[in-house]
Amino acid sequence: MASIERLVLKLRQKKQETSKLRSKAERNLKESKSIERRSSSGLVSLDKKIESEKEDSSDVSNILIQKNSQLESIHRLITAAEERLNREKEALTEAEQQVEFAENPNERQNAEARINSIKTHIGELEYEIKSRQKTAKKIEAQVEQNKIIQSKISSKIKKQSQSKPTLRETFSSSHKTAGKLEQELKRLIRAEDIAKKNLSKAEEKLKELKGKRKAPKRKAAPKRKAAPKRKAAPKRKAAPKRKAAPKRKTKRPSKK
Repeated sequence: MASIERLVLKLRQKKQETSKLRSKAERNLKESKSIERRSSSGLVSLDKKIESEKEDSSDVSNILIQKNSQLESIHRLITAAEERLNREKEALTEAEQQVEFAENPNERQNAEARINSIKTHIGELEYEIKSRQKTAKKIEAQVEQNKIIQSKISSKIKKQSQSKPTLRETFSSSHKTAGKLEQELKRLIRAEDIAKKNLSKAEEKLKELKGKRKAPKRKAAPKRKAAPKRKAAPKRKAAPKRKAAPKRKTKRPSKK
């Protein structure tokens, strides 16, 4: 009885320890799975971000190409206008000299008309140059702004790309750990089931033994009185033996 009770206590302790280990393995597996999901989701999200940033960088690059092309075109126009302006200024100097050295009023009038025309053209060129320079400054500001944006995007892509190996390592490590924990959990579940069965059998055995000890002893049935012995019937006298009849002598036949 004492041995079975000790066995039950031992099995209960073993079952509790196995249950604790199984619960711990379940928690560890849940945490490992959670890390695996987060790292996997992080990788997917990071890839999407990098792809989106690359698209933004490509858009900014296209804008920069367009703006730089516009800027180059404006600079060429400004240079051409400045060259024409210089020629017009030279023409103005020449016309002013013609006015100064005019020999008659007609020449002076023609020279003055030419001066007025040149001055008008000079004014137009100066306005054109100033307008284009103003436009060029705006485009240059836009180019610088887009360069800053592109630099920030490049920094983001670089930073995000550097974090990918860490996420990959975390995902790989958590995936392997989860696989091992799944196998360990299966083993512990089997061990717990065996411990439960063994404990159940031991408890049933203990219950049976306790039941036998508590069961009241049945009273012995009263002995039945033996039936009175019958008196033996008087022996009959044996009949007197009859005398055996005398044997007859057989006559032998006479020899002739």
